[in-house]
Amino acid sequence: METETPEELRSSENRALQELKTRLEEAILGDRLISHHDDHPSPGRRTHVMNPWFGGSCPVNRSADISLWGVPLLPSKHHEGTDAVLLKFLKAREFKVCEALEMLRRTLRWRREFGIDGILEEAMGPREELERLAYMDGVDREGHPLCYNMYGVMRDRCVLMNAFGTEWERFLRWRVQFMEMGIRKLRFGCGGVGSVVQIIDLKNSAFPVVSELEAATKKVLVILQDNYPELVTRSIFINVSFRYYVYHALLSRLLSQRTRSKFVLARPSKVQETLLKFIAPENVPVRYGGLRRKDDDEFSEPEGGSVLKVTVRGMAVETIEIPIVKAGVTAVWDLIVVGWDVNYKEEFTPDDECSYSILIQKEKKLEDSVRNSFHFSEPGKIILTIDNRSSFKKKTIFYRYTIRATKIPPFVVDI
Repeated sequence: METETPEELRSSENRALQELKTRLEEAILGDRLISHHDDHPSPGRRTHVMNPWFGGSCPVNRSADISLWGVPLLPSKHHEGTDAVLLKFLKAREFKVCEALEMLRRTLRWRREFGIDGILEEAMGPREELERLAYMDGVDREGHPLCYNMYGVMRDRCVLMNAFGTEWERFLRWRVQFMEMGIRKLRFGCGGVGSVVQIIDLKNSAFPVVSELEAATKKVLVILQDNYPELVTRSIFINVSFRYYVYHALLSRLLSQRTRSKFVLARPSKVQETLLKFIAPENVPVRYGGLRRKDDDEFSEPEGGSVLKVTVRGMAVETIEIPIVKAGVTAVWDLIVVGWDVNYKEEFTPDDECSYSILIQKEKKLEDSVRNSFHFSEPGKIILTIDNRSSFKKKTIFYRYTIRATKIPPFVVDI
């Protein structure tokens, strides 16, 4: 978890924060924070600067109204998020005050020149195509928003052409817009979450390199590194090839220990297990072995059932029972097994001994997330059987269910 409050800092780091706040206060009130010259106009003066993206000039408050990511920077305003924002610049520069202040100054200048204030309103391309490249969905176990980057799709020229045509500058602005959208989900200070988790899917990333994309991507990386410090708490690379492991091992020698600690790599066979270490199963997408489905009405809050957990030992069988206490209801259930490689079966056993049991799902090898439903005309219980006798390794099972009264049996969704 990232440090957000001075109380969690070492004494030397806290002194650096206080010194930065003092220098920042003087620079803002002296109108010297983002000025390109060393003159000293009177505090509170407003001036006009040219904005190349929107045309004409716009007023810029050169004193107490300066803010970053929605947080006022003037320390004497005592905003709850000011310390958290300043700490990000300090950590990015190893708590060297002068370097942190210069980095902040350059960031503010870049935001003004790049036209960040209006970037969220810019139309970048077809929404469907852009969401194939990157999207935000869910949070990790500590509440950090999850940003998914589909690197393999980004190397598909057809997708890129549909989204951006030949306007690579628009690709660059879209990536900055995407970052700004993520920041809108953050809260700086007072125990809020001040960073995101990046999930980089490298599946199919061995496509031929699109030279224009590579150049634009390098520009994006420079922009993010220089102007969005410490806003990514963890980067999880999934579907990583052996070649990338070697490349990462060589690259890591050039990185600091703190930077290296933010990287997590997972081979294709370990994607589900790795993501579940950091993300609750209800927030891991089905495509990665979790329970989260897009626009899922069955388990939307607050009606959706909570996720339960059981373990099946190696060379053993485990059963899960879902009670059906009355007739005329429909049950919907989800289930995943970490590591898969088990046999799975579903059946319904009625309370009435004169009634017949119903085989809902015959036994099969489980290799994907389960979602099934069934309408019940009498009380009884659903029995989910997980057979792990083919493995010596114990498996963790996550499941949930919801039961609703229905008059007409719905269509049964098979797994």
